[in-house]
Amino acid sequence: MLDRAANAPELPAEVARRRTFAIISHPDAGKTTLTEKFLLYGGAIQMAGQVRAKGEARRTRSDFMKMEQDRGISVSASAMSFDFGKYRFNLVDTPGHSDFSEDTYRTLTAVDAAVMVIDGAKGVESQTRKLFEVCRLRDLPILTFCNKMDRESRDTFEIIDEIQENLAIDVTPASWPIGMGRDFIGCYDLLRDRLELMDRADRNKVAESIAIEGLDDPKLAEHVPADLLDKFLEEIEMAKELLPPMDPQALLDGTLTPIWFGSAINSFGVKELMEGIGAYGPEPQVQSAEPRQVSPAETKVAGFVFKVQANMDPKHRDRVAFVRMASGHFKRGMKLTHVRSKKPMAITNPVLFLASDRELAEEAWAGDIIGIPNHGQLRIGDTLTEGEMLRVTGIPSFAPELLQTVRAGDPMKAKHLEKALMQFAEEGAAKVFKPGIGSGFIVGVVGALQFEVLASRIELEYGLPVRFEASQFTSARWVHGEKAAVDAFSAANKQHMATDNDGDLVYLTRLQWDIDRVARDYPDVRLSATKEMQV
Repeated sequence: MLDRAANAPELPAEVARRRTFAIISHPDAGKTTLTEKFLLYGGAIQMAGQVRAKGEARRTRSDFMKMEQDRGISVSASAMSFDFGKYRFNLVDTPGHSDFSEDTYRTLTAVDAAVMVIDGAKGVESQTRKLFEVCRLRDLPILTFCNKMDRESRDTFEIIDEIQENLAIDVTPASWPIGMGRDFIGCYDLLRDRLELMDRADRNKVAESIAIEGLDDPKLAEHVPADLLDKFLEEIEMAKELLPPMDPQALLDGTLTPIWFGSAINSFGVKELMEGIGAYGPEPQVQSAEPRQVSPAETKVAGFVFKVQANMDPKHRDRVAFVRMASGHFKRGMKLTHVRSKKPMAITNPVLFLASDRELAEEAWAGDIIGIPNHGQLRIGDTLTEGEMLRVTGIPSFAPELLQTVRAGDPMKAKHLEKALMQFAEEGAAKVFKPGIGSGFIVGVVGALQFEVLASRIELEYGLPVRFEASQFTSARWVHGEKAAVDAFSAANKQHMATDNDGDLVYLTRLQWDIDRVARDYPDVRLSATKEMQV
């Protein structure tokens, strides 16, 4: 668990105003729309895009891959930085589709909190539950936004009960909805005693906020129809008796989540959520590393790569490494030590992201996320420092659940295919295994949709049509043990052996029986379903 100690050294003002968080949700809960509205309120864009907009002019800003734009789903995590009031928000949008959960897992190593978006009609769905478990493993504070209240949704208490029971976390209402579906008129902001009314006429207009002197203020009756007001007052009384009050420390400890209700598409409830992230969300936190933790209060620069994205700009064959700054005040042009290679690296063109737009980053502080264009030197898990040999830990790589062989449509282009596959492996988009016997490659992914994305990207970015075909293998395990034991094991199981793109030895399995047999016959060899990213 990361140390959230009260006696930690005081952070520089620039670091203390950073809020670095991810948005997590089940597909279609409205995560991308919420991201849009965050950018709108942050002044980063003038007009929010629509997930299913007509034409290019108003595509959602965080979905930059062609396939994402066509399907309306986010398949790669994007980072965006913008100011909101006195705060600097670093927002990382994550893939909502379960086939891309590994990318999401790694992204969550780079943030200090998560905003969980749930659909008011559907409540806690399977992917939400999975992502929540990842947050729990990292003790991440979670703020919840219940979206789509302007549509028919479930009873408010039912939604809160489901979160408490399914996710085993206390819930405190930060706002309370008044009406639902067609009768939804707005929310009461419990943290600031204000009535917030929704403007249905203009989706991009900030709703009206009315100061109220407590719940017995007669002004409430002027704005809320009598039948809705009676029900609301009755619910609020029950909520105050049954639910815990807001406790900022419990939120930071990950045991309590405040919930805001709203409608992202109508720009409603978003501003209150953002104010909540600013007021209650954590400052940049201590980062786990070897041989010691890294504090954001340190003056020397340290940062780590949690994502690599290739060909963000198809006109330039570039790879951008997304780097989370863990400490210090970084300035453009600085020379940092690339810990894995022990070589100095001049960072001359770092970028800040506004989705697919970029601008040169003249500086960055602990908590910020910058992009470093490079030609393959930087991999997921790499640490950059001002000289100290630190290695950030806890960035995992998972065994794939689906394996297929891949062939280039044109056999003469096998070398091009190898280059494309290695690039995607470094990016973390797939696992690529080279079998010890025979030619060709086996590609492993977590979800079937990833094969489609890979085939589409290889063709778009390399002009190389490929086909994926069934493989006799169903899973892969990394091999560990003393050299003599591993060599004997490899020699006896040549048909199953392969290497991954880092050159590490992998055992390809067909059935669970294969794994059980190794445990029985080779007690000195250990098979592992995860490996920490090599740095």
